[in-house]
Amino acid sequence: MTQNPQFQQLTDHEAEVLQKIRQETHEKNLDNISRTRAYLDFYLDYPEMIWSFLASMVSRNGGYNMCDLEGDWFPQFLDPPIRLRLFLTYERANWLIFRDAYSQLLLYSYSTKKSTPMFHLLKFLDVSSFMEREWQIFWEHGDKKRLLTALIINEQNVIHNPVIRHPLYTKRVFNTLMFSFEDYLHFSTVLFPTCDGELYGASVNGFKSVSKRINLGKRLASILFDNRYYPLFLEFAVHTEHTASRHDYEQYFPGNKKRDTPFLRCTYPIIQHHFREQGDWFKERRYHKKWFSQKINHRHPVHLTGWYKKKQKQLHALISLKELFTPE
Repeated sequence: MTQNPQFQQLTDHEAEVLQKIRQETHEKNLDNISRTRAYLDFYLDYPEMIWSFLASMVSRNGGYNMCDLEGDWFPQFLDPPIRLRLFLTYERANWLIFRDAYSQLLLYSYSTKKSTPMFHLLKFLDVSSFMEREWQIFWEHGDKKRLLTALIINEQNVIHNPVIRHPLYTKRVFNTLMFSFEDYLHFSTVLFPTCDGELYGASVNGFKSVSKRINLGKRLASILFDNRYYPLFLEFAVHTEHTASRHDYEQYFPGNKKRDTPFLRCTYPIIQHHFREQGDWFKERRYHKKWFSQKINHRHPVHLTGWYKKKQKQLHALISLKELFTPE
């Protein structure tokens, strides 16, 4: 926790709440499986926290991308060091977002139980002053869509410097030819499955742009909470255990496609992360008012079942072609 001179002013109850939040957040930030479940469970307990459902569904996709790297296909295309770097990039970004956002959710939970806002404690949890203001606005007005947007803005700024712009990740991941091939590798596409074997979602071009990632988050939220689709997505989330294998949703395809990506906990070790203080992004980076715009423009279809199956065939054909022309 950030050392803060105001720490001495905390009451015993406030210090205890902070300790419990840090402990629970740490325990549930174990891996992609635990994060995904924690986000969903919190949403089911607090349905007004719609960001938490979005986070759970996006977290599922993070797991799919991780397990792709050790599935039947990607090891034929990407060398082990590259696959490990990609996994660690996903893991670091998701760990940082959970550390920041889940502690906010827990503080909201304590505030509701006490029937009084406790958001002045966010600064002791390394959370931006931007969110302290937004939580207070939510407490007073109950605008859950504004809070959803605020959390999307915050999470993308939280990872921007320590991951997206970090010199190591920039050089060894984001500036590589492989990452430029993201359209084929699905890195920039988030899918929302249903138990009927249908897929919906959206993509982003220019993943390194914080504004474009925020825009993607807002577009995804508009799809997830569309009255036509929301019950289908919730049914999938509640009834489909998250293993991080794409088989989680491919099992619902006609013909029940065989599993070709592994289960996350059978594949990856638990990563021990260390938090490095980044400062308050809201005070150190440029803030754009347009980030709060609720205007959503879906330039491409959101129903992606056919697109996904076509992309899978293209990717597999490309890899097979590479194998054919690679000398032994």
